Amino acid sequence: MSAVKNNSRRPWLWVPTLYFAEGLPYALAMSVSVVLYKNLGLSNTQIAFYTGWLYLPWVLKPLWSPVVDLLRTRREWIWAMQFCMGALLAGVALTIPTAHFFQLTLAFFWLLAFASATHDVAADGFYLAALPEREQALFSGVRNTFYRIAAIVAQGELVVLAGEIHQRTGSFVTAWTLVFALMTGIFLLLALYHRWQLPRPTDDVPGGKLILQNFLGTFVAFFQKPKIGLLIAFLLLYRFGEAQLLNVAKFFLLDPRAKGGLALTDDQFGWLYGHVGVGALLCGGLLGGFVVSRQGLKFWLWPMLLAIHLPDAVFIWLASAQPENLFVIGAGVAVEQFGYGFGFTAFMLYMIRIARGEHQTAHYALCTGFMALGMMVPGMWSGWLQEHLGYKIFFVWVILATIPSFLVARKIPLEAGFGRRD
Repeated sequence: MSAVKNNSRRPWLWVPTLYFAEGLPYALAMSVSVVLYKNLGLSNTQIAFYTGWLYLPWVLKPLWSPVVDLLRTRREWIWAMQFCMGALLAGVALTIPTAHFFQLTLAFFWLLAFASATHDVAADGFYLAALPEREQALFSGVRNTFYRIAAIVAQGELVVLAGEIHQRTGSFVTAWTLVFALMTGIFLLLALYHRWQLPRPTDDVPGGKLILQNFLGTFVAFFQKPKIGLLIAFLLLYRFGEAQLLNVAKFFLLDPRAKGGLALTDDQFGWLYGHVGVGALLCGGLLGGFVVSRQGLKFWLWPMLLAIHLPDAVFIWLASAQPENLFVIGAGVAVEQFGYGFGFTAFMLYMIRIARGEHQTAHYALCTGFMALGMMVPGMWSGWLQEHLGYKIFFVWVILATIPSFLVARKIPLEAGFGRRD
């Protein structure tokens, strides 16, 4: 007990950096890789299909999470995975200039995704072990904020940096090689810092066979929940339209006007999508959490469904008008991302509702696995579909693809007052 007390009294020295390190590789694998491959000339079909597979580690994460508890401490897993991710980012940097850059960098991104998902398991478990319960609640906002800051740095600052280097050198290969070399150094520094700074809680010890037995029991219990088929359908379909829009929106902003895009440079894309977009997403999420705490999720479920889906129509107008004014484009991106952040609150809270009861932590992890699967499969075919339909018709299809989420939401069980603060 004394070890926990003595080492957790300075959480400001490690909670922000730990969750910055958790958010950064996810953004690099799932968002920055898309911009990288677009710059290097791959087709929308190739990018969407192959980067879609990068979701797989987060789909499977709940299945191998017991391994983290069985082998070594969570603290050791954290800094070991950070060293590993630094090495994998070095692999990306070194293989970008090669003839087979796509196959090689994709392999390193895939390994990075597995290391990142393993790091997520260890970091979240460590957070619970290292902080008393009252401090867990206090620092919940801190961890979420620094996770979002990592997304801003990756999708904003790094993409802007790549664009500026490209303007000076004329080479996307040079630009992205330098960016990932920088990321390598940052992760190695984070690993060294956490090797030294992370506390050593007494509860952070490797488990035994009981952990594996408990996991199998919780896995079976999840699929015995009432109406579990309907609940899984909700997890898979709530973002069915958004899953297809996610990468194609990036393609649309970067593609030349002759192909129906808006022809943004990397630095313009980084500012609009990485700064304005992520900022609007964060504001939407904060507002969503506030209003649900006042009236409950049942009151806000349908407004949030409309908020996450209807702003997708902004891209229909952008594809038709192809405006050149960056303020107008940025406003469109902000509206869509704000609605996404606001509406996503309902999804996150309903996962808590599904997971509540015995084995809540493990069941919530299984919910996140289905959430990742719901993003992975539709996203994989989105590039192929866009190249066959064109941007305008594709964005109309995205709106139609939101209909299943409304149909499922009509049938899900939801108690009045769930999510309300009192």
